Amino acid sequence: MTTTRFAPSPTGYIHVGNLRTALMNYLIARKAGGTFILRIDDTDPERSKEEYVDAIKQDLEWLGLHWDRVERQSDRLDRYAEAAGKLREIGRFYEAFETPTELDLKRKKQLNMGKPPVYDRAALNLSEAEKEALRAERGNGVWRFKLDHERIEWTDGILGDVSIDAASVSDPVLIRGDGQVLYTLASVVDDTEMGVTDVVRGADHVTNTATQIQIIKALGGTVPRFAHHSLLTGPQGEALSKRLGTLALRDLREQGVQPMALLSLMARLGSSDPVELRSDMAELIEGFDVTRFGSAPTKFDVQDLLPLTARYLQTLPLEKVADAVAAAGVPDELAEPFWMMARENITTLNDLKGWWELCRDGAEPLIDDEDHEFVAQAMELLPEGPFDGETWGKWTAAVKEATGRKGKGLFMPLRKALTGMERGPEMATFLPLLQVVRARK
Repeated sequence: MTTTRFAPSPTGYIHVGNLRTALMNYLIARKAGGTFILRIDDTDPERSKEEYVDAIKQDLEWLGLHWDRVERQSDRLDRYAEAAGKLREIGRFYEAFETPTELDLKRKKQLNMGKPPVYDRAALNLSEAEKEALRAERGNGVWRFKLDHERIEWTDGILGDVSIDAASVSDPVLIRGDGQVLYTLASVVDDTEMGVTDVVRGADHVTNTATQIQIIKALGGTVPRFAHHSLLTGPQGEALSKRLGTLALRDLREQGVQPMALLSLMARLGSSDPVELRSDMAELIEGFDVTRFGSAPTKFDVQDLLPLTARYLQTLPLEKVADAVAAAGVPDELAEPFWMMARENITTLNDLKGWWELCRDGAEPLIDDEDHEFVAQAMELLPEGPFDGETWGKWTAAVKEATGRKGKGLFMPLRKALTGMERGPEMATFLPLLQVVRARK
């Protein structure tokens, strides 16, 4: 059975970069009728916070990305300790004691000599007495996985054939000096024991994948299928990492972005297929193919979400947005006609309040100097109301007959006088909702 996972760290809110990973793994699992695991990477007790665990779940639920089960790495520390013990037994795990300053000096020396800046494995030459002395002086060391210096190869679902020389990579640290298990080991143990068959993640993990393939094999596990998606940039190609704090999913939700608009964009962004607004999750699942994605950095512009949101809202009946319409203050008896008018003229549901205030209170008239006399005459001909669907047609016909104006010269000044805008809703549908005509005054 196909099994995928999304493994966020609860150290902050999910942003669009995280969502890309979550969505791809979700769609792969659902398309295959498999299992999607939400795995909370909370092995760092200082930075992990329960409020972020709750926020991650809320954001995924808002998007409709429902998981089959939740796993927490903090509940599995004994499994990681057991795996570490196995690596020690087979001679693939060793303790190293260099300080960050010493490692930095080694890297600089290697670079000056034209060599790759990888760890030199000096710790493998330490005697037990030397290790004891270093522990007494510095405390426990870090534990590194000893890589086999050979080429690590796999066929990536997005990048194609990948080959990395393990000799060009430092032996990865899997356990810190304070005993904290790092992602590289925890992820391998979890993926192996949870039967994860497919892993989609960012291209910045390619080197991690190479080392993890060796760790998986050392522990006797089955290597999953890997796919590494491109990293997102800003609309001008700039690094997005500095802006991710403003692109948290809860911020987008606050701005009024609709889930299907966001999912429709992220399910195609960076692929060879055009972005198409989808109406439901089933369409997204059916149309998803991870092999259609490319490796080049992918431009993301938050502004692209607004027209998609507007188009999505235009498809919705009142019952889907009834709470938002009521929250804007619209009376129940006007909810249906108000929504039918407003949905063609809003970008997000946050715009509803302004449209209802316009209907309720009337607009500040926008009247050009040359139109003052015309508008005043037209207002004399406007019936007292309440207005209905035929009021606009009958009124403009009467104004045309009385003034001789027609076409744009007739309709535009009246629109601007009643709405304060040059563009907007069909006046025949708007006028019955208008409670006050300020242009009469």
